[in-house]
Amino acid sequence: MKKTKWFAALLTGIMVLAMVSTAFAATVTERRQETRQKVADTLNKLYERKPSARTALKNAEGYAVFVGSGTKLGIIGSSHGRGMAHNNKTGEDIFMRMQEYQAGLGLGAKEYALIFAFIDKEAWHKFTSSKWSFGGQADATADDGVNGGSFEGAVQAAPGIFVYQMTTKGLALELSLKGTNYYRDKKLNDPNAK
Repeated sequence: MKKTKWFAALLTGIMVLAMVSTAFAATVTERRQETRQKVADTLNKLYERKPSARTALKNAEGYAVFVGSGTKLGIIGSSHGRGMAHNNKTGEDIFMRMQEYQAGLGLGAKEYALIFAFIDKEAWHKFTSSKWSFGGQADATADDGVNGGSFEGAVQAAPGIFVYQMTTKGLALELSLKGTNYYRDKKLNDPNAK
């Protein structure tokens, strides 16, 4: 049993070092461009799978797109990703990060994308101004209470926030990202960073 724990800890350490070295290899400008490209690619995939999402996101106060990946080795698991929030009213772009830690048995890796739609200023402000945490299971719904069904294929994560979750198999019908934190990427938002 001790060998299994030691091996899991070693693998986790190697994965963390690989992620850190990759993150520091690119310049800030390159990481910004890479994030913008991933956001554009993700939105195009969403629009192919759910054409009504284009209008829903365009009419929202703003939206955020995250591309994430997760791994689980033994009892330790984590997900992380980068993304960008865009305010449709002001044109402001905010680079963001996400992080989730999990406990429980498992083994594997997954890649996914999350597209958040904010239907009002308050929801946008809460999400982008501080560390925002998603703490539970979201309810599947298509009605935002304002635009009447415009977020078909999305789930409501919080008041004023709808989320599309995409996997390699398509749109997910439920959202289960317990304990996930979303926050501003200080380095990528620093205008003086290179």
